[in-house]
Amino acid sequence: MNDSAGTAAPNTTASQRVRAVFGGSIGNLIEWYDWYTYAAFAIYFAPSFFPAGNHTVQLLNTAAIFAVGFFMRPIGGWVLGRYADRHGRKAALTLSVTLMCLGSLMIAVTPTYETIGAAAPALLLVARLLQGFSVGGEYGTSATYMSEIAPRGSRGFYSGILYMTLIMGQLLALGVLMVLQFLVLDAQQLEAWGWRIPFAIGALAALTALYLRRNLMETEAFKKKSDAPQAGQLALLLKYPREALIVVGLTMGGTLFFYTFTTYMQKFLVNTVGLDKGESTLVATANLFIFMLIQPLMGALSDRVGRRRMLVTFGTLALFATVPLLTALSQAQDMWTAFFLILVALTISSLYSSINAVVKAELFPVEIRALGVGLPYAIAVSLFGGSAEMIALAFKNAGHEELFYWYVTGCVFCSLLVYIFMRDPQRTSRL
Repeated sequence: MNDSAGTAAPNTTASQRVRAVFGGSIGNLIEWYDWYTYAAFAIYFAPSFFPAGNHTVQLLNTAAIFAVGFFMRPIGGWVLGRYADRHGRKAALTLSVTLMCLGSLMIAVTPTYETIGAAAPALLLVARLLQGFSVGGEYGTSATYMSEIAPRGSRGFYSGILYMTLIMGQLLALGVLMVLQFLVLDAQQLEAWGWRIPFAIGALAALTALYLRRNLMETEAFKKKSDAPQAGQLALLLKYPREALIVVGLTMGGTLFFYTFTTYMQKFLVNTVGLDKGESTLVATANLFIFMLIQPLMGALSDRVGRRRMLVTFGTLALFATVPLLTALSQAQDMWTAFFLILVALTISSLYSSINAVVKAELFPVEIRALGVGLPYAIAVSLFGGSAEMIALAFKNAGHEELFYWYVTGCVFCSLLVYIFMRDPQRTSRL
């Protein structure tokens, strides 16, 4: 089931691939830094955008906007996925980072609730919708680009590199937070105005990514297919309903598990475990650094043992470990205990995260690949990943936090069924 896209990698020299991977990865890093800065600094800017009151309610309001931003991701996946399949991966990647720059700049300059009232959270919402649209198109296009650039026997490794830059963006957001927390500003300054600094940095960095992406090479797979007559993209996508549903199913549990132990964990450590904000940032940053390093290793492992076997292993371990890990974390007495428990969870998560990009790309032919990967993935992430914080905080606010642990477990179980019954993506790859 291989098409002519399979010749893309051999026609690309090693030096060209290095330049393409660097340009695409740096842009991906900056885009995800902008996206995760919101989550990293939410505990500081929440009081600036909402009326004074219960801190959990303020975080819940901030998490709600975080979740709403995710619901723009399917629209971004649809529009930018179509754009990438019609006009090229390079053009779509350049457009997505431009939109992310505008969203970050809006957050950096928006006045507080005390200054402009309800207009403050409204502008925050608009900026987050813009960022959600951008990142919705980013994933499908970057996953497609890296998969088409990669040599046949190293696609898992390249997928790991892609996810490594995603985590590096999140890690960079936390790194900026740590520098501001421990070296530059005190807590009052951070809550008053210091939280604006990382958003301004993100907007400026996105301009650098824009320059790099304008000079990317286009993939051979797209150039060979781009001049051929095509049906409408919706009609093409409807020819692959099974593949689209597989993307949703295999993403459901993996993305929820990932967001639970990454973006939500910083708030969980403060709001439930009782660590202070500095300790929670240290724990999250140290874990993400290790998690980042093992992505290419896990991706390379999948090239040897198979993607499906890796996914089944992830689903099985996550199914039985989620409730015990979160229960033990809620009762942790110190930051070291929390660190090791989260490290176990993220090691399990890496079995999924390192290869999820290439698994999805292998399902679709070149003329529909960016849309086929991006749209179903964005829908699944919006429904399950983007809502993770909001659902977790809602359960906590209602006094039943432990029900969230079982919610995560149930979603993982659904994905495990998909992993068990899906065909091996390497054997049926359309790359």
